[in-house]
Amino acid sequence: MTTPGKDAELDKFTAVWVSHSSITDYLNCPRSYFLRNVYKDPLTNRKVSLINPSLALGQIIHEVLESLSVLPLEKRFDIPLLERFDRAWLKVAGERGGFESEAQEEKYLNRGREMLRRVIKNPGPLKKLAVKINKDLPYFWLSEKDNLILCGKIDWLEYLPETDQVHIIDFKTGKSATKNESLQLPIYRLLAANCQERGVAKASYWYLELENEPVEQALPDLDESFQKVLKIARRIKLARQLSKFDCPQGKEGCRYCLPLEKILTGEASLVGVNDFGQNVYTLKKAASDKIGESQLL
Repeated sequence: MTTPGKDAELDKFTAVWVSHSSITDYLNCPRSYFLRNVYKDPLTNRKVSLINPSLALGQIIHEVLESLSVLPLEKRFDIPLLERFDRAWLKVAGERGGFESEAQEEKYLNRGREMLRRVIKNPGPLKKLAVKINKDLPYFWLSEKDNLILCGKIDWLEYLPETDQVHIIDFKTGKSATKNESLQLPIYRLLAANCQERGVAKASYWYLELENEPVEQALPDLDESFQKVLKIARRIKLARQLSKFDCPQGKEGCRYCLPLEKILTGEASLVGVNDFGQNVYTLKKAASDKIGESQLL
């Protein structure tokens, strides 16, 4: 691992960048990784992504809550959370969020509002000091030798003044618990250790639809996390060098790559460009029905 600041001497534009989302894509299906992280629309030269109601809801909830961390404590709730939510929702309203009907959109709107009502009643760490990493996209050199960079945003870093350490908090908007083998906390552990100065005391998931407060998780070992992530990052780099991104299910495709393939076959509708400069698509109803709702969530 390298120290913050040293990366100025290196060429980050030739490096392979990996993140929790791109690593998850690769582990789920290399073809899915290719379509999300390598492929570009030949007409616009933009990368592509799919939106669906669950993703739209998660995106807006995260945006609303994460935006509070840069505000002084006394001003975080000057604008009511529900008002912030309704304003932000306009970005994903209608087809831009993959909603097929007003009734479906209303269902997800109500889910989001209920999550925020829970937070309003139980703000917990949101009313305490927070640490904000001073980068639009935090990153560090995972391996200079291998030309690999690890990047990603941590939802919330609560500052613990009694020990001058931080508490990693990840907001969850789904209805089920995260699997223990997830690399999310190991990756956040690495980012927190390399992109800011304070030690990490603990890490938690906050299941906003289920829990009134963050649920503490086992804090991943730093060295073990580094070795796990580096091993997978090297596999991704090799796949990119060999241009080998085969789906484990063969030509039939799988639940991870099939929806993205519909973009290439014209069975998806372009609905906009997101904050990352990617073309955003929704599946046309016939394609969505063919794949199945369970594969979109």
